[in-house]
Amino acid sequence: MRMAGEEFVKALADLDEARVLELTRKRVDAKEDPFTILDDVRKATDIIGKRFEEGRYFVSDLIMAGEILKQVMDLLRPVMGKKKGVSKGKVVVGTVEGDVHDIGLSIVTALLEAEGFEVVNLGVDQPPKAFVEAIRNHKPKVVGLSGLLTEAIESMKKTIEEIKAAGLRDKVKVIIGGGRTSEEVKEYTGADEWADDAAVGVRKIKELAGVA
Repeated sequence: MRMAGEEFVKALADLDEARVLELTRKRVDAKEDPFTILDDVRKATDIIGKRFEEGRYFVSDLIMAGEILKQVMDLLRPVMGKKKGVSKGKVVVGTVEGDVHDIGLSIVTALLEAEGFEVVNLGVDQPPKAFVEAIRNHKPKVVGLSGLLTEAIESMKKTIEEIKAAGLRDKVKVIIGGGRTSEEVKEYTGADEWADDAAVGVRKIKELAGVA
């Protein structure tokens, strides 16, 4: 199956939509562990991110990658299973204003749902007020702010400042995620946690929600 995995990684990194979906269906039909497929998605998105940084891919390519990934997740979600029991609580996630990257968001959403969380995915390019309204309406335990571009850091900081100004900061934990995030960026933005990997992000969200 590793050959299929390598071919899948290459196809997704090359944004070959038809081939990616064909390989995903074959791997699902072969009852391959969906989390193995997700790991290949992570490998491919690392390549996509590097190509973007090198100037070989553009924002339009990131949007296309996100659209392909949504279809992959639609195929994987039914076979990922869901942990039985009472909901572990709500998590609001979204890509901050000025950024249209949602590859990581799609993976995190699927993983959180598999863990038993209710996920409110706001989508991409969301202004601070959208997160503030979502916190008021859904009362999540954790809010995840995502972004790939360097400019996203300022948007994350602004969003957290507006959550604070709305008097909601002490009611929710905030995690930032994306390739530009780091311990320094966490301190700068005022977030509680950070992650540059979807699986790590989910583990930290569980810890923030008190269900680890």
